[in-house]
Amino acid sequence: MIIEPRMRGFICLTAHPKGCEQNVINQIEYVKSEGAIEGPKKVLVIGASTGFGLASRITSAFGSGAATIGVFFEKPPAPGKTASPGWYNTAAFEKQAINAGLYAKSINGDAFSDEIKQKTLELIKKDLGQVDLVIYSLASPKRTHPKTGVVYSSVLKPIGDSIFSNKTVDFHTGIVSEVSIVPANEEEIENTVAVMGGEDWEMWINELKGAGLLAEGAETVAYSYIGPAVTEPVYRKGTIGRAKDHLEATAFSITNSLKDIGGKAFVSVNKALVTQASSAIPVIPLYISLLYKVMKQKGIHEGCIEQMQRLFAERLYSGIEIPVDQEGRIRIDDWEMRDDVQTEVARLWAEATDESLPLIGDLPGYKHDFLNLFGFDVAGVDYGKETDEMVEIRGLV
Repeated sequence: MIIEPRMRGFICLTAHPKGCEQNVINQIEYVKSEGAIEGPKKVLVIGASTGFGLASRITSAFGSGAATIGVFFEKPPAPGKTASPGWYNTAAFEKQAINAGLYAKSINGDAFSDEIKQKTLELIKKDLGQVDLVIYSLASPKRTHPKTGVVYSSVLKPIGDSIFSNKTVDFHTGIVSEVSIVPANEEEIENTVAVMGGEDWEMWINELKGAGLLAEGAETVAYSYIGPAVTEPVYRKGTIGRAKDHLEATAFSITNSLKDIGGKAFVSVNKALVTQASSAIPVIPLYISLLYKVMKQKGIHEGCIEQMQRLFAERLYSGIEIPVDQEGRIRIDDWEMRDDVQTEVARLWAEATDESLPLIGDLPGYKHDFLNLFGFDVAGVDYGKETDEMVEIRGLV
C-alpha cells in the first residue's frame, strides 16, 4: 500500500515501516560513529520502542554490545492498516541487532501488569540469567493498578488556585494563540502521580531483585524533565511535575533497597524534545520551536540518540563517579539550561507571534521531528512507492 501521514490533532494515525527502519538505522550509525562505550552487557528497557527508551536500547546494543530485552505496548499491523511506529521501530532494531550478532528479544503488552512483569522475569531467567542495567522509560496516559484493578488517568494541568494562561502554537498551522488551563483538583493530581510517578518503577525493581535477576552493582535509570520558568506552571509545577517529583524521590528508595548488591537508581533529567507526549502539552511546542532555533544556531542541538549516547558515554559509563546535582539527579539537559540559551529563548518568547515565529523559531524543525516519530519525512525513503505494512518483529516472545 501507499502509506501517507493521516493527522488527527497532535497524533498521526499512520506509520511508515521503511521510514521507521531508516530512522533506526540512522540512530545506530550515529552511536557506532561515536565509538565504543565500556557499558552494560545485559539490559532491560521498559518502554523500549520510541523516544529515549528506543535510543537507550540502541546505545546499549551498538555502543556497548549489550544483549537487550525490550518491553513496550504497541499496536501490530493488520492488512490495510499500519502498526504503531514503535512496532516498526522495534522490528527494525531487532533486524539490525540480530544481523550484528547481538541478542535482542521483545515483549509486547501492558508493562504495568503483573502478567508482563512475570513474562519478562521468565525470559531474563531463561536467556540472560541477570541484567546489569534497567532503563525505565514508560509514558502512558493511563495505568491499571496490578493489585487493585483501579484505572488511573493522568492530566496535563497546573496546580494552584488560578487559571494558567500563556502562549502556545499549533505546529501544523503556525498560529500562535493564548491558551488557558484550569487547575487540577486533588484527585487529578493523585491520578497523575499514580500513572507517571515512581510506583511502577519500584515494583519492577523489587520483582527483579526478589527473583535474583539483578547483577552485582546493577543500575537502573528513569527519565525526567525540568525545563524553564515559562513552562513551569503547566509542567514542572503542574500535575506532571508532581509525578516527576515522586519518580525522583523513588530513586532514593530504590537505591536503598539495592545497597546489598551494590546497586543504584538514578533519574536522568533530559532535554526538551519533540515526542507524542510533548506535542500534547500546551506551551511546550512553542518553547521547543524557539529552543531548537537557538540551540541549532549555537551548534549544541541534540535529538534522543545524541542525548542517550552522551548520557551513557559521559555520565553512566565514563569511568569516574557519576556527577549529579544537589537533588541527586543526572543532568543531561545541561546544554538546554545554559544561561545564554535560556536568556535568548526568553527574549524570543516575548516576541513570538504568527508573523514573527517563522523568523525567530524553528517550526519546520519541529514538524520534521514530529513526522519522523511516525517514519515520515525521512531522507532516502521513497514515499510514493508501495510498502508492505505487514512487518514482523523477529524476536517477539
